[in-house]
Amino acid sequence: MELLKEVLSMIKPSKEEEKVVNAVTEAVFQIAKGEIDNYNLDIVPYLVGSIAKDTYLSGDHDIDLFLAFPTNTPLEELKKTGLELATAIGRKLNTYEIAYAEHPYVKATYKGFEVDLVPCYNVENWKEVRTAVDRSILHTKWIIEHLDGKNDEVRLLKRFLKGINVYGSEVYVRGFSGYLTELLIIKYGSFMKLVEDIEFLGKSKIVDLEGWIRKEPEIAYKTIERESGSPLIVIDPVDPRRNVASALSWEKFGVFYFKAREFKEGPRLEFFFPPEKKTGNYRGLLREKGTNLVTILFQKPDLVDDILLPQLEKSAKGLEKVLKKKGFDVIDINWGYMEKAFIMLEVDKVHRPKISLKIGPEFLTESGAEFYKKNKKVWIRGKRLYSEKEVTENIVDVIKELFIKNQVALGRSIKNEIINSDILVNFVPPKLEKEAYLFLSKEKWNVKG
Repeated sequence: MELLKEVLSMIKPSKEEEKVVNAVTEAVFQIAKGEIDNYNLDIVPYLVGSIAKDTYLSGDHDIDLFLAFPTNTPLEELKKTGLELATAIGRKLNTYEIAYAEHPYVKATYKGFEVDLVPCYNVENWKEVRTAVDRSILHTKWIIEHLDGKNDEVRLLKRFLKGINVYGSEVYVRGFSGYLTELLIIKYGSFMKLVEDIEFLGKSKIVDLEGWIRKEPEIAYKTIERESGSPLIVIDPVDPRRNVASALSWEKFGVFYFKAREFKEGPRLEFFFPPEKKTGNYRGLLREKGTNLVTILFQKPDLVDDILLPQLEKSAKGLEKVLKKKGFDVIDINWGYMEKAFIMLEVDKVHRPKISLKIGPEFLTESGAEFYKKNKKVWIRGKRLYSEKEVTENIVDVIKELFIKNQVALGRSIKNEIINSDILVNFVPPKLEKEAYLFLSKEKWNVKG
């Protein structure tokens, strides 16, 4: 297909770019080896990730260097010595900082490239894996052995996933990881075959490239059972205990499913390189829809995205749940940050009736007698008691009451900021106007606007 050739010409690194990437990567590798020689441990540097597998896109080439310690190294020593070594390497590069995942590692830069220096164990198989990052070396080796020249097909799929905004397995994305992308190409053979078989992928659900169901049935079936609620189960070729697609959400899989179907019916460059989303008047959109926008705006805490965004999501969903119980129909929710952090709720109304119905128990019970005592206005329908109570009408006051009474499940790390937030109705600051429009128009979700 000519379109795919055109896309590939835009995303495949040129020979000149390859030379630069290889030269910088080799320089980092040699710097690491030089520092490793200062330690009396058998530490082996491994290049992993898309550069090692030659599946990176033009202009998108981070260097992932793993510092593999012998498997008999105590975990605490690996953490301590590994961080010391990674820091020593980082000092030889341009800039560096300590970052934290399961254990500390170093993020550095060198000649414009981002470099991750990650201590791990030098494992030979899944039974030796001790930390979450240990598999990365096994992943890289397995892909190199099985990709069989389909590197450009991986590039096409990666760019497609980026174009429809479902690429990345981070907790705040929950999309397709690079490794999952490579496995799907190995499974289906090409980008187009995957797209053409999207219905089958959605229904078959289970991908087992290494045949773990046959080789390790007990472990493999435990994985399948545990992950039965996932949209896709791809048993890791290097570890039958793991679903490579465990981070993939139903929402992101659904976007991929519909966009793949659309591409099959009408291939266009816009799937790979979408135009910038058009904005509009969010207030006009509210008038047109007859809905309301409640925005909770607060100072952005000094937290990394991996922590902040899931906490914002939890808080938004907590508000959605409790407001529905209070009689407000929450149509959709949105969260994120710019200069300030925000939670947006599209609701049916901002005022509810002053009176709320209380449904009581049957009257020929102890609880019925108690209900009768506690409530002023009581009536009976059939065997059941009913009453009414006065409630706060305005949604802003309702939310404030919920915060004061601690009746909303908020993210623990941002709870204080949210409780002291500004609550805006049908108005957002100028810098959030585009965000509000994309949210209300549903273009933000990139499914069907």
